[in-house]
Amino acid sequence: MAEFALPKNSKIKGKGRSFKDPAGPGRTRSFKIYRYDPETGENPRYDTYELNLDATGPMVLDALLRIKNDIDPTLTFRRSCREGICGSCSMNMNGRNGLACTTAIEDYKGEVRITPLPHMDVVKDLVPDFTHFFAQYASIQPWLKTVTPDPSGKERLQSPEDRAKLDGLYECILCACCSSSCPSYWWNSDRFLGPAILLQAYRWLADSRDEMTGERLDDLEDPFRLYRCHTIMNCANVCPKGLNPAKAIAETKKLEAERIL
Repeated sequence: MAEFALPKNSKIKGKGRSFKDPAGPGRTRSFKIYRYDPETGENPRYDTYELNLDATGPMVLDALLRIKNDIDPTLTFRRSCREGICGSCSMNMNGRNGLACTTAIEDYKGEVRITPLPHMDVVKDLVPDFTHFFAQYASIQPWLKTVTPDPSGKERLQSPEDRAKLDGLYECILCACCSSSCPSYWWNSDRFLGPAILLQAYRWLADSRDEMTGERLDDLEDPFRLYRCHTIMNCANVCPKGLNPAKAIAETKKLEAERIL
């Protein structure tokens, strides 16, 4: 797969720094990490860290934590669960989007280059700005919408067959790996919802308990919000949960077409 582009506000002109691991010699690996601090007014740069792998955990997130804790406390990144559940540590590693907590250092040979998710504004270092991404998520109203009264004292029931239709949809953790790997989203993110949000939108269209299918389809039927997807499949290739947003988008387009016929 070709390497993805750098973040929006990137002009790598700053002179990078190099750091050695205080743990001393051993099995070493070089990590070249994107650094940007808007408060300094300096250009972005790459800093290089030589890590002793014998003193470092097996995952890329372990390497970042070692750098922050033992070498350079100024390094900034998001992380939380360490189990591939929260999606906080999404970033680009050697040209491929993924979660640092579930990506093994041994998956890479030689230097590991780490940048923020591509084509997103950068808050600082490896932290992308998700403001627009989450605003788009809120725009699809991601909750169950009904018009009939709730069953007295009961939940809204669903058959096992209908529940199975949500498999491959509800697992999305909103890490934005897919959307930030999509060229259509790079070019039209102001209007195109992108793979992650459209997968989430289909999750509610596919839910047998939701009663606002027509309203949801009306909201999506727009030349840009839905139809900028060209099935490039980067989204499915990089999803850390193994989901297929392109398929969900195709199913949404099918629903749009069926109600016209």
